[in-house]
Amino acid sequence: MTNGLNPEQNEAVQTLRGPLLVLAGAGSGKTRVVTFRIANLIRQGTAADRILAVTFTNKAAKEMKERISGLLGNKKNRRRPGEAKKPVPLIGTFHAYCVQVLRRHAVRLGYPERFAIYDRGDQESVARDVLRQLRVHSGMLKPADFLSHVSRWKNAGVRPENAAEAARSDAEHVAASGYRRYQQAVKLSGAMDFDDLLLVTEELYRSFPDVRAEESGRFDHVLVDEYQDTNQTQYAIIRMLAEGHRNLCVVGDDDQSIYGWRGAEVQHILNFRHDWLDAKVVRLESNYRSTAAILNMANQLIAFNKVRHDKVLRPARMGGKQPRILQFKNEMEEAKGITEEIMRLLDRQVYKPSDIAILFRTNEQPRVFETELRKGHVPYSLVGAQSFFDRKEVRDLLCYFKVIDNPKDEVALLRIINTPQRGIGAKSVEALLSNAVTNGRSLWDSLADESTVNTLPEAAKNGVRRFRDLIGRFRDRLSEANCDLVNVTRNLIHDIDYLGAIERMYPTLEEAQMRQSSVEEVINAIGEYQQDHADPSLSGFLDDVALAGKEFGSPNEKDKQKNAVALMTYHSAKGLEFPIVYMVGMEEGILPHRRSLSVDQDDVEEERRLCYVGVTRARDELTVTLPLQRMKWGKPRDTFPSRFLYEMTGQADNPNRKRAIDGARKEIRFASNSKKGPKVKKKGTRSVE
Repeated sequence: MTNGLNPEQNEAVQTLRGPLLVLAGAGSGKTRVVTFRIANLIRQGTAADRILAVTFTNKAAKEMKERISGLLGNKKNRRRPGEAKKPVPLIGTFHAYCVQVLRRHAVRLGYPERFAIYDRGDQESVARDVLRQLRVHSGMLKPADFLSHVSRWKNAGVRPENAAEAARSDAEHVAASGYRRYQQAVKLSGAMDFDDLLLVTEELYRSFPDVRAEESGRFDHVLVDEYQDTNQTQYAIIRMLAEGHRNLCVVGDDDQSIYGWRGAEVQHILNFRHDWLDAKVVRLESNYRSTAAILNMANQLIAFNKVRHDKVLRPARMGGKQPRILQFKNEMEEAKGITEEIMRLLDRQVYKPSDIAILFRTNEQPRVFETELRKGHVPYSLVGAQSFFDRKEVRDLLCYFKVIDNPKDEVALLRIINTPQRGIGAKSVEALLSNAVTNGRSLWDSLADESTVNTLPEAAKNGVRRFRDLIGRFRDRLSEANCDLVNVTRNLIHDIDYLGAIERMYPTLEEAQMRQSSVEEVINAIGEYQQDHADPSLSGFLDDVALAGKEFGSPNEKDKQKNAVALMTYHSAKGLEFPIVYMVGMEEGILPHRRSLSVDQDDVEEERRLCYVGVTRARDELTVTLPLQRMKWGKPRDTFPSRFLYEMTGQADNPNRKRAIDGARKEIRFASNSKKGPKVKKKGTRSVE
């Protein structure tokens, strides 16, 4: 090994020109290769700020920055006033990169320079209005389902005018008719949603060659992490950025492409050599995470996928415990048995709770595990639960920040105009909205018009004036040089008496304290942001929150979860590793999921990749379990062992595998034809052996 790199890793690090595909298998040191390569580019004379690296998570971007800084010997000190800014690579998520581009150029497409970024709550508010205008009943199409269709189209690069052609079901046709209205409403509010950040950037590059030339001219090298997860819009943006200099390095693993449901297209990594004919391919196949016994199971499983790059993981850790397959009577016994085993492991004090993960396919599965873990007093963390920034009191404060930053953000304005209560009732708000619509202006402009305000009841008049003055006062404070965001936030919370409002709203001391703690964490989050940025601003903080999504949470909660058994989906587990892993519910219809199965089509390759991701999360011990019965339609029903069990154990020719597949198909077919669920005769116990 050279500099701690094996020959394949070193080859990737030393290849500094032209298109490069690094096929990085699970546990093969991908992040190490990426960071060493960027550091090597800089050492070989490439200016740091001429390098762009895009990732899919803020966590990955942060880790990459820290590692590169360590390799180059840079100290993490804040820049002193007047000190020249040291060039650094631009490292961030796709969405963070696009925000920077859009802040410079979105006005070319009719957006304000300080556009708002709508979060999920904002989007659902607009979606409800759109569906109301279309007179669509919630039973036909819920706001969340409408947004799901729109998001899928945006990720595939489908614009409103083409959505009707892409629609297949009745619900999709209804969504297509509302797509244009939704886009217009968001744009009229001076905002973009999360998907727009990508879609509008692509539109900018296609519509304005000068913008594309300016932005692509900023960089000599582009690197993309997790390339197998790119959707059509991200793929187009990267191609336009790199087609001039052709110094494009993409890193990923087609065997871990598991996000097809949100627009990721595995074909992008499979076709890389077709897109870039002179591309070099480096395969990283040495796995430093899992034992040979676990990797043998992973290799046997993924070999059944027909469309993939040919590669096999080689273990650096020989031997190891053979993975186990355990069968339980039902899902309750499965949860009980695994919990009891975890309790025994913890009693031996060889492992701590955070060394253990329970992986599941659907969000319904963890319920029985939570019950048993609580009974056994085993600390656990349900990963992917409600985001810190989805809580009411936190969203309220964020909406205050949004309105202070951009008073024309109507979704945020409507949320806080009477929160806490200041005498502006629903009828007064309706009158103000009606006035705004009639006069073709924003709601904020109606609030600023004294002749309009004078038509309101006395309490509402006073409330509007106090609210207007409050927002104006804090806008002025934030425009001051070297403004302390933490102090401003504290003053805002004091001036609106938000903590007092919580005490009045939640009479129990425990509930009030919990919500007040959330308010405190908002202040802490702003303090951390201010400490980590040389030029902090309110709009910058809001961008960070919008871009981070569920990753941006309460530090205190994260600390509590550090030493807890992780309960998470396979999707959430990607990129993580644990000494001990339990893969539960390994049955047809769950993994592979029933959505991937049908009588006419057997589309399970992504499900197999998902199972492969689960297996390769385990470092030392892997246990795969299934219940022989599961409660369905209120009655216990026999399960069919997953085909993946046979494949990963080298028993694909076992006739029981085909019987399991056929049986699951019949179950799904009958279930789809019966509202009460299928009736199946009682069968005997089955074994995967």
